[in-house]
Amino acid sequence: MADNILAGPRPAKKVGVNPIIWKMAVLFIIPLMTFIIPAPEGLQELAWKLLGIYLAAIVGLVIKPYPEAVILLLAIAASAGVIGNIGIPGTKGGLKIDSVLSGYASGTTWLVFAAFTLSAAFVTTGLGKRIAYTLVGKIGKTTLRLGYVTALLDLLLSPATPSNTARAGGIVFPIFNSIAVALGSDPEKSPSKVGRYLMVNIYMVTKTTSYMFLTGFAGNALALSLMRDILHIKLSWGGWALAAVFPGLIMLAVIPYIAYKIAPPELKTIDNKAIAEKGLAELGSMSIKEKGLGVIFIFALLGWIFSGYIGMNEASVAVSVMSITLLCGVVSWDDILKNKGGWSTLIWYGGIIGLSSTLAKSGFFTWLADSLSHRFDFSGMGGAVVPILLLASILVRYLFASGGAYVAAMVPVFATLGLVSGTPPMVLALAILFSNSYGGCVTHYGGAAGPVVFAAGYNDIKSWWIIGLTVSLITYAVQLLIGIPWWEFLISHGWL
Repeated sequence: MADNILAGPRPAKKVGVNPIIWKMAVLFIIPLMTFIIPAPEGLQELAWKLLGIYLAAIVGLVIKPYPEAVILLLAIAASAGVIGNIGIPGTKGGLKIDSVLSGYASGTTWLVFAAFTLSAAFVTTGLGKRIAYTLVGKIGKTTLRLGYVTALLDLLLSPATPSNTARAGGIVFPIFNSIAVALGSDPEKSPSKVGRYLMVNIYMVTKTTSYMFLTGFAGNALALSLMRDILHIKLSWGGWALAAVFPGLIMLAVIPYIAYKIAPPELKTIDNKAIAEKGLAELGSMSIKEKGLGVIFIFALLGWIFSGYIGMNEASVAVSVMSITLLCGVVSWDDILKNKGGWSTLIWYGGIIGLSSTLAKSGFFTWLADSLSHRFDFSGMGGAVVPILLLASILVRYLFASGGAYVAAMVPVFATLGLVSGTPPMVLALAILFSNSYGGCVTHYGGAAGPVVFAAGYNDIKSWWIIGLTVSLITYAVQLLIGIPWWEFLISHGWL
Protein backbone atom coordinates (compact mmCIF):
# COMPACT_ATOMS: atom_id res chain seq x y z
CA MET A 1 0.00 0.00 0.00
CA ALA A 2 2.80 2.40 1.00
CA ASP A 3 4.58 1.75 -2.26
CA ASN A 4 1.44 2.63 -4.19
CA ILE A 5 1.02 5.89 -2.19
CA LEU A 6 4.63 6.93 -2.70
CA ALA A 7 4.40 6.10 -6.39
CA GLY A 8 1.61 8.63 -6.76
CA PRO A 9 -1.51 8.30 -8.86
CA ARG A 10 -1.38 5.99 -11.86
CA PRO A 11 -1.52 7.70 -15.23
CA ALA A 12 -4.94 7.51 -16.80
CA LYS A 13 -5.28 4.94 -19.56
CA LYS A 14 -5.69 6.40 -22.98
CA VAL A 15 -9.09 5.61 -24.35
CA GLY A 16 -9.30 5.48 -28.12
CA VAL A 17 -11.61 4.14 -30.75
CA ASN A 18 -10.97 0.55 -31.69
CA PRO A 19 -9.50 0.60 -35.23
CA ILE A 20 -11.89 -2.13 -36.32
CA ILE A 21 -14.87 -0.01 -35.27
CA TRP A 22 -13.95 3.06 -37.32
CA LYS A 23 -12.90 0.95 -40.30
CA MET A 24 -16.21 -0.91 -40.28
CA ALA A 25 -18.00 2.43 -39.89
CA VAL A 26 -16.33 3.62 -43.10
CA LEU A 27 -17.38 0.43 -44.89
CA PHE A 28 -20.95 0.90 -43.68
CA ILE A 29 -21.15 4.55 -44.74
CA ILE A 30 -20.06 3.89 -48.35
CA PRO A 31 -23.04 1.71 -49.38
CA LEU A 32 -25.34 3.74 -47.13
CA MET A 33 -24.67 6.77 -49.32
CA THR A 34 -25.93 4.90 -52.38
CA PHE A 35 -29.13 4.11 -50.49
CA ILE A 36 -29.63 7.76 -49.52
CA ILE A 37 -28.49 9.50 -52.72
CA PRO A 38 -30.63 8.81 -55.82
CA ALA A 39 -29.04 6.88 -58.65
CA PRO A 40 -27.48 9.00 -61.42
CA GLU A 41 -29.55 9.49 -64.54
CA GLY A 42 -29.57 6.43 -66.75
CA LEU A 43 -28.32 4.04 -64.06
CA GLN A 44 -30.69 1.53 -62.51
CA GLU A 45 -31.32 1.65 -58.79
CA LEU A 46 -29.99 -1.89 -58.32
CA ALA A 47 -26.71 -1.12 -60.12
CA TRP A 48 -26.25 2.02 -57.96
CA LYS A 49 -26.69 0.10 -54.71
CA LEU A 50 -24.51 -2.78 -55.87
CA LEU A 51 -21.81 -0.24 -56.74
CA GLY A 52 -21.86 1.01 -53.14
CA ILE A 53 -21.35 -2.51 -51.85
CA TYR A 54 -18.58 -3.17 -54.40
CA LEU A 55 -16.76 0.02 -53.46
CA ALA A 56 -17.06 -0.85 -49.77
CA ALA A 57 -15.52 -4.25 -50.50
CA ILE A 58 -12.60 -2.60 -52.36
CA VAL A 59 -11.97 -0.17 -49.51
CA GLY A 60 -12.18 -3.11 -47.11
CA LEU A 61 -9.44 -4.90 -49.04
CA VAL A 62 -7.24 -1.83 -48.56
CA ILE A 63 -7.86 -0.89 -44.92
CA LYS A 64 -8.45 -4.52 -43.80
CA PRO A 65 -10.60 -4.40 -40.67
CA TYR A 66 -10.92 -8.15 -41.21
CA PRO A 67 -9.20 -10.62 -43.56
CA GLU A 68 -10.07 -10.38 -47.26
CA ALA A 69 -12.28 -13.46 -47.20
CA VAL A 70 -14.43 -12.04 -44.40
CA ILE A 71 -14.86 -8.71 -46.20
CA LEU A 72 -16.02 -10.42 -49.38
CA LEU A 73 -18.41 -12.76 -47.57
CA LEU A 74 -20.02 -9.70 -45.96
CA ALA A 75 -20.26 -8.01 -49.36
CA ILE A 76 -21.85 -11.10 -50.90
CA ALA A 77 -24.43 -11.28 -48.12
CA ALA A 78 -25.26 -7.57 -48.54
CA SER A 79 -25.55 -7.92 -52.33
CA ALA A 80 -27.83 -10.92 -51.97
CA GLY A 81 -30.10 -8.90 -49.70
CA VAL A 82 -30.22 -5.97 -52.14
CA ILE A 83 -30.90 -8.23 -55.12
CA GLY A 84 -33.68 -10.04 -53.27
CA ASN A 85 -35.41 -6.78 -52.35
CA ILE A 86 -34.99 -4.92 -55.64
CA GLY A 87 -34.33 -7.21 -58.58
CA ILE A 88 -33.79 -5.96 -62.11
CA PRO A 89 -36.74 -4.41 -63.96
CA GLY A 90 -37.62 -6.29 -67.10
CA THR A 91 -36.20 -9.64 -65.94
CA LYS A 92 -38.26 -12.45 -64.55
CA GLY A 93 -37.70 -12.40 -60.80
CA GLY A 94 -34.63 -10.18 -61.17
CA LEU A 95 -31.11 -11.34 -60.43
CA LYS A 96 -30.75 -14.19 -57.97
CA ILE A 97 -28.18 -14.98 -55.30
CA ASP A 98 -26.68 -17.36 -57.88
CA SER A 99 -25.36 -14.32 -59.75
CA VAL A 100 -23.36 -13.13 -56.74
CA LEU A 101 -22.06 -16.63 -56.11
CA SER A 102 -21.13 -17.19 -59.76
CA GLY A 103 -17.52 -16.34 -58.98
CA TYR A 104 -17.15 -19.63 -57.14
CA ALA A 105 -18.13 -21.48 -60.30
CA SER A 106 -15.61 -19.46 -62.31
CA GLY A 107 -12.73 -21.35 -63.84
CA THR A 108 -10.52 -18.38 -62.94
CA THR A 109 -11.06 -18.98 -59.23
CA TRP A 110 -10.27 -22.67 -59.48
CA LEU A 111 -7.29 -22.11 -61.73
CA VAL A 112 -5.65 -19.96 -59.06
CA PHE A 113 -6.63 -22.25 -56.19
CA ALA A 114 -5.35 -25.38 -57.92
CA ALA A 115 -2.11 -23.64 -58.89
CA PHE A 116 -1.58 -22.83 -55.21
CA THR A 117 -1.27 -26.58 -54.64
CA LEU A 118 1.74 -26.77 -56.94
CA SER A 119 3.16 -23.67 -55.24
CA ALA A 120 2.94 -25.31 -51.83
CA ALA A 121 4.43 -28.53 -53.20
CA PHE A 122 7.62 -26.75 -54.28
CA VAL A 123 8.11 -25.74 -50.65
CA THR A 124 7.06 -28.93 -48.87
CA THR A 125 9.02 -31.29 -51.14
CA GLY A 126 12.15 -29.12 -51.20
CA LEU A 127 12.30 -29.11 -55.01
CA GLY A 128 12.41 -25.32 -55.09
CA LYS A 129 15.51 -25.27 -52.87
CA ARG A 130 17.17 -28.00 -54.91
CA ILE A 131 16.70 -26.06 -58.15
CA ALA A 132 18.06 -22.92 -56.48
CA TYR A 133 21.24 -24.49 -55.13
CA THR A 134 21.84 -26.30 -58.41
CA LEU A 135 21.64 -23.00 -60.29
CA VAL A 136 23.95 -21.32 -57.76
CA GLY A 137 26.53 -24.07 -58.26
CA LYS A 138 26.32 -23.91 -62.05
CA ILE A 139 26.13 -20.14 -62.62
CA GLY A 140 26.69 -18.01 -59.51
CA LYS A 141 30.44 -17.53 -59.25
CA THR A 142 30.07 -13.73 -59.02
CA THR A 143 27.61 -11.58 -57.10
CA LEU A 144 26.15 -10.24 -60.34
CA ARG A 145 25.62 -13.78 -61.55
CA LEU A 146 23.82 -14.56 -58.31
CA GLY A 147 21.40 -11.82 -59.33
CA TYR A 148 20.77 -13.66 -62.58
CA VAL A 149 20.38 -16.94 -60.70
CA THR A 150 17.55 -15.24 -58.80
CA ALA A 151 15.95 -14.19 -62.09
CA LEU A 152 16.25 -17.66 -63.62
CA LEU A 153 14.97 -19.40 -60.49
CA ASP A 154 11.96 -17.10 -60.20
CA LEU A 155 11.23 -17.54 -63.90
CA LEU A 156 11.25 -21.33 -63.59
CA LEU A 157 8.96 -21.33 -60.56
CA SER A 158 6.54 -18.58 -61.61
CA PRO A 159 4.25 -20.60 -63.94
CA ALA A 160 3.17 -22.77 -61.01
CA THR A 161 3.27 -20.27 -58.13
CA PRO A 162 0.43 -17.72 -58.33
CA SER A 163 1.46 -16.44 -54.93
CA ASN A 164 4.52 -14.34 -55.62
CA THR A 165 4.74 -13.92 -51.85
CA ALA A 166 5.21 -17.67 -51.49
CA ARG A 167 7.61 -17.73 -54.41
CA ALA A 168 9.80 -14.78 -53.46
CA GLY A 169 9.24 -14.82 -49.71
CA GLY A 170 8.91 -18.56 -49.13
CA ILE A 171 11.43 -20.06 -51.55
CA VAL A 172 13.83 -17.51 -53.04
CA PHE A 173 14.27 -15.17 -50.07
CA PRO A 174 15.23 -17.78 -47.41
CA ILE A 175 17.85 -19.28 -49.71
CA PHE A 176 19.51 -16.03 -50.73
CA ASN A 177 19.23 -14.60 -47.24
CA SER A 178 21.19 -17.58 -45.95
CA ILE A 179 23.71 -17.08 -48.76
CA ALA A 180 24.14 -13.44 -47.74
CA VAL A 181 24.76 -14.49 -44.13
CA ALA A 182 27.22 -17.18 -45.24
CA LEU A 183 29.12 -14.55 -47.21
CA GLY A 184 29.48 -12.38 -44.10
CA SER A 185 26.87 -9.75 -44.93
CA ASP A 186 25.17 -8.55 -41.74
CA PRO A 187 22.00 -6.36 -41.91
CA GLU A 188 23.44 -3.87 -39.38
CA LYS A 189 27.21 -4.06 -39.78
CA SER A 190 27.75 -4.86 -43.45
CA PRO A 191 24.46 -4.72 -45.43
CA SER A 192 26.15 -3.46 -48.59
CA LYS A 193 28.65 -6.33 -48.71
CA VAL A 194 26.17 -8.45 -50.68
CA GLY A 195 22.83 -8.62 -48.84
CA ARG A 196 21.43 -5.26 -49.96
CA TYR A 197 21.89 -6.12 -53.62
CA LEU A 198 20.55 -9.65 -53.37
CA MET A 199 17.43 -8.67 -51.41
CA VAL A 200 16.24 -5.78 -53.59
CA ASN A 201 16.95 -7.85 -56.69
CA ILE A 202 14.65 -10.61 -55.42
CA TYR A 203 11.70 -8.25 -55.26
CA MET A 204 12.30 -6.50 -58.59
CA VAL A 205 12.66 -9.83 -60.34
CA THR A 206 9.49 -11.33 -58.91
CA LYS A 207 7.46 -8.25 -59.91
CA THR A 208 8.59 -8.97 -63.48
CA THR A 209 7.98 -12.72 -63.57
CA SER A 210 4.58 -12.03 -62.00
CA TYR A 211 3.24 -10.63 -65.28
CA MET A 212 4.94 -13.14 -67.56
CA PHE A 213 2.42 -15.92 -66.90
CA LEU A 214 -1.29 -15.98 -66.17
CA THR A 215 -0.49 -18.16 -63.16
CA GLY A 216 2.55 -16.10 -62.10
CA PHE A 217 0.51 -13.84 -59.85
CA ALA A 218 -2.92 -14.43 -58.34
CA GLY A 219 -4.12 -10.99 -59.45
CA ASN A 220 -3.55 -11.80 -63.12
CA ALA A 221 -6.47 -14.16 -63.42
CA LEU A 222 -8.67 -11.78 -61.46
CA ALA A 223 -7.75 -8.84 -63.71
CA LEU A 224 -8.42 -10.91 -66.83
CA SER A 225 -11.79 -12.02 -65.48
CA LEU A 226 -12.78 -8.42 -64.72
CA MET A 227 -11.74 -7.32 -68.20
CA ARG A 228 -13.77 -9.98 -69.97
CA ASP A 229 -16.99 -8.29 -68.83
CA ILE A 230 -15.82 -4.90 -70.10
CA LEU A 231 -13.61 -5.47 -73.14
CA HIS A 232 -15.07 -8.84 -74.24
CA ILE A 233 -11.67 -10.35 -74.91
CA LYS A 234 -10.48 -13.94 -74.82
CA LEU A 235 -6.90 -14.67 -73.77
CA SER A 236 -5.49 -18.14 -73.12
CA TRP A 237 -2.63 -19.13 -70.81
CA GLY A 238 -0.40 -19.68 -73.84
CA GLY A 239 -1.47 -16.41 -75.44
CA TRP A 240 -0.62 -14.52 -72.25
CA ALA A 241 2.83 -16.12 -72.03
CA LEU A 242 3.51 -15.45 -75.72
CA ALA A 243 2.56 -11.79 -75.34
CA ALA A 244 4.75 -11.34 -72.25
CA VAL A 245 7.83 -13.27 -73.34
CA PHE A 246 9.72 -10.52 -75.20
CA PRO A 247 9.25 -7.58 -72.82
CA GLY A 248 9.57 -9.89 -69.81
CA LEU A 249 12.85 -11.51 -70.85
CA ILE A 250 14.33 -8.13 -71.74
CA MET A 251 13.61 -6.86 -68.24
CA LEU A 252 14.95 -10.01 -66.58
CA ALA A 253 18.16 -9.42 -68.53
CA VAL A 254 18.59 -5.86 -67.28
CA ILE A 255 17.10 -5.82 -63.74
CA PRO A 256 20.01 -7.59 -61.97
CA TYR A 257 22.41 -5.18 -63.69
CA ILE A 258 20.33 -2.11 -62.73
CA ALA A 259 20.24 -3.19 -59.09
CA TYR A 260 23.96 -4.01 -59.24
CA LYS A 261 24.80 -0.47 -60.40
CA ILE A 262 22.49 1.41 -58.01
CA ALA A 263 23.18 -0.80 -54.97
CA PRO A 264 26.67 -2.15 -55.79
CA PRO A 265 27.82 -5.02 -53.57
CA GLU A 266 31.27 -4.81 -52.04
CA LEU A 267 31.88 -8.51 -52.61
CA LYS A 268 32.31 -9.28 -56.31
CA THR A 269 33.25 -12.96 -56.44
CA ILE A 270 32.13 -15.89 -54.28
CA ASP A 271 32.80 -19.57 -53.78
CA ASN A 272 29.53 -20.72 -55.33
CA LYS A 273 30.55 -24.38 -55.46
CA ALA A 274 30.94 -24.59 -51.69
CA ILE A 275 27.59 -22.87 -51.08
CA ALA A 276 25.80 -25.18 -53.52
CA GLU A 277 27.40 -28.34 -52.16
CA LYS A 278 26.45 -27.43 -48.60
CA GLY A 279 22.87 -26.62 -49.54
CA LEU A 280 22.39 -29.78 -51.59
CA ALA A 281 24.02 -31.89 -48.88
CA GLU A 282 21.45 -30.61 -46.36
CA LEU A 283 18.66 -31.62 -48.74
CA GLY A 284 20.05 -35.10 -49.28
CA SER A 285 19.33 -37.23 -52.31
CA MET A 286 16.39 -36.32 -54.51
CA SER A 287 13.19 -37.86 -53.18
CA ILE A 288 10.44 -39.61 -55.12
CA LYS A 289 8.09 -36.72 -54.30
CA GLU A 290 10.49 -34.23 -55.85
CA LYS A 291 10.82 -36.31 -59.00
CA GLY A 292 7.06 -36.73 -59.17
CA LEU A 293 6.49 -33.02 -58.75
CA GLY A 294 8.98 -32.26 -61.52
CA VAL A 295 7.13 -34.54 -63.94
CA ILE A 296 3.72 -33.18 -62.92
CA PHE A 297 4.97 -29.61 -63.29
CA ILE A 298 6.09 -30.28 -66.86
CA PHE A 299 2.73 -31.86 -67.70
CA ALA A 300 0.96 -28.85 -66.17
CA LEU A 301 2.93 -26.46 -68.39
CA LEU A 302 2.22 -28.54 -71.48
CA GLY A 303 -1.45 -28.73 -70.53
CA TRP A 304 -1.73 -24.96 -70.14
CA ILE A 305 0.15 -24.28 -73.37
CA PHE A 306 -1.81 -26.74 -75.48
CA SER A 307 -5.13 -26.57 -73.60
CA GLY A 308 -6.98 -25.49 -76.76
CA TYR A 309 -5.75 -28.54 -78.66
CA ILE A 310 -6.65 -31.11 -76.00
CA GLY A 311 -10.16 -29.78 -75.43
CA MET A 312 -9.56 -28.56 -71.87
CA ASN A 313 -9.41 -25.03 -70.50
CA GLU A 314 -6.68 -23.85 -68.17
CA ALA A 315 -8.82 -24.33 -65.07
CA SER A 316 -9.56 -27.96 -65.97
CA VAL A 317 -5.86 -28.61 -66.45
CA ALA A 318 -5.07 -27.03 -63.08
CA VAL A 319 -7.70 -29.07 -61.21
CA SER A 320 -6.49 -32.23 -62.95
CA VAL A 321 -2.91 -31.48 -61.91
CA MET A 322 -4.03 -30.87 -58.32
CA SER A 323 -5.83 -34.23 -58.32
CA ILE A 324 -2.78 -36.02 -59.69
CA THR A 325 -0.51 -34.52 -57.01
CA LEU A 326 -2.91 -35.87 -54.39
CA LEU A 327 -3.25 -39.31 -55.99
CA CYS A 328 0.52 -39.67 -56.37
CA GLY A 329 1.14 -38.58 -52.79
CA VAL A 330 3.25 -35.58 -53.81
CA VAL A 331 1.08 -33.55 -51.46
CA SER A 332 -1.51 -34.76 -48.98
CA TRP A 333 -4.97 -33.40 -48.33
CA ASP A 334 -3.65 -32.15 -44.99
CA ASP A 335 -1.03 -30.12 -46.89
CA ILE A 336 -3.80 -28.49 -48.90
CA LEU A 337 -5.86 -27.82 -45.78
CA LYS A 338 -2.86 -26.09 -44.21
CA ASN A 339 -2.45 -23.86 -47.26
CA LYS A 340 -4.30 -20.87 -45.78
CA GLY A 341 -3.29 -18.61 -48.63
CA GLY A 342 -4.98 -20.87 -51.17
CA TRP A 343 -8.25 -21.13 -49.25
CA SER A 344 -8.34 -17.42 -48.50
CA THR A 345 -7.77 -16.66 -52.18
CA LEU A 346 -10.54 -19.06 -53.16
CA ILE A 347 -13.06 -17.25 -50.95
CA TRP A 348 -12.24 -13.65 -51.77
CA TYR A 349 -11.46 -14.23 -55.44
CA GLY A 350 -14.74 -15.99 -56.00
CA GLY A 351 -16.47 -13.20 -54.12
CA ILE A 352 -14.95 -10.28 -56.04
CA ILE A 353 -15.51 -11.99 -59.39
CA GLY A 354 -19.14 -12.68 -58.47
CA LEU A 355 -19.70 -9.08 -57.36
CA SER A 356 -18.09 -7.70 -60.52
CA SER A 357 -20.09 -10.04 -62.74
CA THR A 358 -23.32 -9.03 -61.02
CA LEU A 359 -22.42 -5.37 -61.39
CA ALA A 360 -21.83 -5.94 -65.10
CA LYS A 361 -25.17 -7.73 -65.52
CA SER A 362 -26.94 -4.86 -63.78
CA GLY A 363 -25.68 -2.56 -66.55
CA PHE A 364 -23.21 -0.51 -64.53
CA PHE A 365 -20.19 -0.79 -66.83
CA THR A 366 -22.31 -0.08 -69.90
CA TRP A 367 -23.61 3.05 -68.21
CA LEU A 368 -20.09 4.04 -67.08
CA ALA A 369 -18.66 3.66 -70.59
CA ASP A 370 -21.50 5.72 -72.04
CA SER A 371 -21.07 8.43 -69.40
CA LEU A 372 -17.30 8.63 -69.89
CA SER A 373 -17.67 8.81 -73.67
CA HIS A 374 -19.81 11.93 -73.24
CA ARG A 375 -17.49 13.57 -70.70
CA PHE A 376 -14.08 12.85 -72.21
CA ASP A 377 -12.96 13.76 -75.68
CA PHE A 378 -10.30 11.32 -76.90
CA SER A 379 -10.33 12.59 -80.48
CA GLY A 380 -6.89 13.48 -81.74
CA MET A 381 -5.10 11.54 -78.99
CA GLY A 382 -4.46 8.53 -81.20
CA GLY A 383 -1.82 6.23 -79.71
CA ALA A 384 -1.29 8.44 -76.67
CA VAL A 385 -4.16 6.84 -74.73
CA VAL A 386 -2.30 3.69 -73.68
CA PRO A 387 0.88 5.54 -72.56
CA ILE A 388 -1.20 7.93 -70.47
CA LEU A 389 -3.24 5.14 -68.87
CA LEU A 390 -0.11 3.10 -68.09
CA LEU A 391 1.67 6.06 -66.54
CA ALA A 392 -1.42 6.76 -64.45
CA SER A 393 -1.52 3.12 -63.34
CA ILE A 394 2.10 3.30 -62.13
CA LEU A 395 1.42 6.48 -60.16
CA VAL A 396 -1.76 5.06 -58.61
CA ARG A 397 0.10 1.95 -57.45
CA TYR A 398 1.81 4.12 -54.81
CA LEU A 399 -1.51 4.10 -52.95
CA PHE A 400 -1.95 0.32 -52.85
CA ALA A 401 -0.09 -2.18 -50.69
CA SER A 402 -2.08 -5.05 -52.18
CA GLY A 403 -1.91 -6.03 -55.82
CA GLY A 404 -5.26 -7.77 -55.52
CA ALA A 405 -6.93 -4.66 -54.10
CA TYR A 406 -5.44 -2.54 -56.89
CA VAL A 407 -6.75 -4.95 -59.52
CA ALA A 408 -10.27 -4.97 -58.09
CA ALA A 409 -10.37 -1.19 -57.71
CA MET A 410 -8.54 0.20 -60.74
CA VAL A 411 -8.56 -2.36 -63.56
CA PRO A 412 -12.27 -1.84 -64.37
CA VAL A 413 -11.72 1.94 -64.37
CA PHE A 414 -8.70 1.88 -66.69
CA ALA A 415 -10.34 -0.73 -68.94
CA THR A 416 -13.49 1.38 -69.30
CA LEU A 417 -11.50 4.55 -70.00
CA GLY A 418 -9.49 2.74 -72.66
CA LEU A 419 -12.61 1.22 -74.18
CA VAL A 420 -14.35 4.55 -74.78
CA SER A 421 -11.13 5.93 -76.33
CA GLY A 422 -11.36 3.43 -79.16
CA THR A 423 -8.07 1.71 -78.32
CA PRO A 424 -7.87 -1.87 -79.69
CA PRO A 425 -9.23 -4.01 -76.81
CA MET A 426 -6.53 -6.68 -76.80
CA VAL A 427 -3.63 -4.20 -76.84
CA LEU A 428 -5.32 -2.20 -74.10
CA ALA A 429 -5.94 -5.34 -72.03
CA LEU A 430 -2.36 -6.60 -72.23
CA ALA A 431 -0.94 -3.18 -71.34
CA ILE A 432 -3.13 -2.90 -68.24
CA LEU A 433 -2.73 -6.55 -67.23
CA PHE A 434 1.06 -6.28 -67.17
CA SER A 435 1.26 -2.85 -65.55
CA ASN A 436 -0.22 -4.04 -62.26
CA SER A 437 2.84 -6.13 -61.46
CA TYR A 438 5.69 -3.89 -62.57
CA GLY A 439 3.87 -0.84 -61.18
CA GLY A 440 4.28 -2.46 -57.77
CA CYS A 441 8.07 -2.11 -58.04
CA VAL A 442 7.97 1.54 -57.07
CA THR A 443 7.66 0.98 -53.31
CA HIS A 444 8.74 -1.59 -50.76
CA TYR A 445 5.07 -2.19 -49.90
CA GLY A 446 3.81 -2.59 -53.50
CA GLY A 447 3.19 -6.29 -52.94
CA ALA A 448 3.11 -8.68 -50.02
CA ALA A 449 6.57 -10.01 -50.90
CA GLY A 450 8.04 -6.53 -50.38
CA PRO A 451 7.65 -6.32 -46.60
CA VAL A 452 8.97 -9.89 -46.26
CA VAL A 453 12.20 -9.08 -48.10
CA PHE A 454 12.57 -5.54 -46.73
CA ALA A 455 12.17 -6.80 -43.16
CA ALA A 456 15.50 -8.64 -43.47
CA GLY A 457 17.05 -5.25 -42.68
CA TYR A 458 19.58 -5.00 -45.50
CA ASN A 459 17.87 -2.27 -47.50
CA ASP A 460 17.17 1.41 -46.98
CA ILE A 461 14.04 3.02 -48.39
CA LYS A 462 15.90 5.54 -50.57
CA SER A 463 17.91 3.07 -52.66
CA TRP A 464 14.94 0.63 -52.82
CA TRP A 465 12.62 3.33 -54.18
CA ILE A 466 15.23 4.59 -56.65
CA ILE A 467 15.74 1.09 -58.02
CA GLY A 468 11.99 0.44 -58.03
CA LEU A 469 11.19 3.64 -59.89
CA THR A 470 13.98 2.98 -62.38
CA VAL A 471 12.78 -0.56 -63.06
CA SER A 472 9.16 0.63 -63.39
CA LEU A 473 9.98 3.38 -65.89
CA ILE A 474 12.29 1.19 -67.98
CA THR A 475 9.64 -1.53 -68.05
CA TYR A 476 7.09 1.11 -69.03
CA ALA A 477 9.28 2.14 -71.97
CA VAL A 478 9.89 -1.49 -72.99
CA GLN A 479 6.16 -2.24 -72.92
CA LEU A 480 5.44 0.74 -75.19
CA LEU A 481 8.36 0.44 -77.61
CA ILE A 482 8.65 -3.35 -77.85
CA GLY A 483 5.55 -4.79 -76.21
CA ILE A 484 2.86 -3.03 -78.24
CA PRO A 485 4.44 -3.75 -81.68
CA TRP A 486 4.91 -7.37 -80.59
CA TRP A 487 1.27 -7.67 -79.51
CA GLU A 488 0.05 -6.09 -82.73
CA PHE A 489 2.15 -8.59 -84.68
CA LEU A 490 0.66 -11.50 -82.73
CA ILE A 491 -2.88 -10.16 -83.23
CA SER A 492 -2.40 -9.64 -86.97
CA HIS A 493 -1.27 -13.26 -87.33
CA GLY A 494 -4.17 -14.61 -85.30
CA TRP A 495 -2.00 -15.84 -82.41
CA LEU A 496 -3.89 -13.77 -79.82
